[in-house]
Amino acid sequence: MTETGVPPVPVPASERSLHWALQRVEEALRGLAFGTVTLVVQDGVVIQVERTERRRFPRPSELK
Repeated sequence: MTETGVPPVPVPASERSLHWALQRVEEALRGLAFGTVTLVVQDGVVIQVERTERRRFPRPSELK
C-alpha cells in the first residue's frame, strides 16, 4: 500500500524492459561523437545494447 492507502499499480514487464532499454541507449549516446549504437532484440525484447566508438585523428600533415 502507498501512503494514500491505494495499492500501487504493477508495471508490466514489457514496459520495464522498454524503460531499461531506453536508459541504456541514452547512456550509450552520451558523449558519442562518431560511432554506432546497436540494439539486439530477441522475441520483441531488447536484450543487449552495443556501443562502437570511432575516434578521428588528424593526419600527420595537419599537425604542423
